[in-house]
Amino acid sequence: MISECKASLTKPCVGKMNGKSEDRPLPSSVALPPTDPSVGDSEKPEAEKATVEVEYIESENLDNVDDADAVLESVLAGLESKDWVSVCDALNNVRRLSIFHKEAMLHLLEKVIPLVVKSLKNPRSAVCKTACMTSADIFSAYNDHITDLLDSLLTQLLLKSSQDKRFVCEAAEKALTSMTKYVSPTLLLPKLQPCLKNRNPRIRAKASLCFSRSVPRLGVEGIKEYGIDKLVQATASQLSDQLPESREAARTVLLELQTVYEKAHPLIETKTESPSSSPEKEQIAEAEPITWEIFCQSKLSALSAQAVLRVTSVVAVTTREGLVTSGSSSTS
Repeated sequence: MISECKASLTKPCVGKMNGKSEDRPLPSSVALPPTDPSVGDSEKPEAEKATVEVEYIESENLDNVDDADAVLESVLAGLESKDWVSVCDALNNVRRLSIFHKEAMLHLLEKVIPLVVKSLKNPRSAVCKTACMTSADIFSAYNDHITDLLDSLLTQLLLKSSQDKRFVCEAAEKALTSMTKYVSPTLLLPKLQPCLKNRNPRIRAKASLCFSRSVPRLGVEGIKEYGIDKLVQATASQLSDQLPESREAARTVLLELQTVYEKAHPLIETKTESPSSSPEKEQIAEAEPITWEIFCQSKLSALSAQAVLRVTSVVAVTTREGLVTSGSSSTS
């Protein structure tokens, strides 16, 4: 099916966003002064009349392509086109192929994803939003198959979710949500950690939100295998971040990690052994588990440990119950 991103020379430029319309005249359309009698309507340059209608189609409303082989052969050329309408059309075809013919397009991902990243950098908002929607469908379809190609795509989505027009930001945030839902957290978290140190505070905030959504998906055993110490160290720095979104996301993760740690290291009251007890039993009785406080102090700087303990000690244990259970169940 041919995308509805088609040029029209008679309609005003309209971008349909979830049923709403927004006028978007072409930058090349420069209106001539109305007082100039020497230029009539019929003599006005064609670029002035040229307008485009773009429709943003939700994933569930996309139709299958008529000829998958033909679309596969032409999709790269469309993504590389200098005509932004053709690029939007090609992006929608990538979405259709991802949904209806994902096995057939798997071998093209190495070439497709860099071109999607290029579209995310496009100055036209219509192209950016369509590229964000394409990214979401790619995450949904290919999961961990795109991990090696994720870095540049992740960077642009974080940037677009924090620094672009509102409707582009919303589309980028949906793509990031799709990423944290469908890409394995064990593979995604190492990609997110460098973003937590980005110089741009808004990018750090968006990365922190992705981080806080991914950690619960590890589940209790996954968190222990990944390393609670690594996760605590990565999260602690966000408690002093400039933006409240980062700080709140860090609090959520730290409460999660504290719950897991205390379940794995329960505090047991030491009982006095009788004189007849064996030396082995005495050693066991004298051994005390390392508390959350001692653990944080051993893994973090004094200031960071103090900040973490301040956050995790003032919250009642009851507020933390069920966090990991609910997080791990979301992976099923």
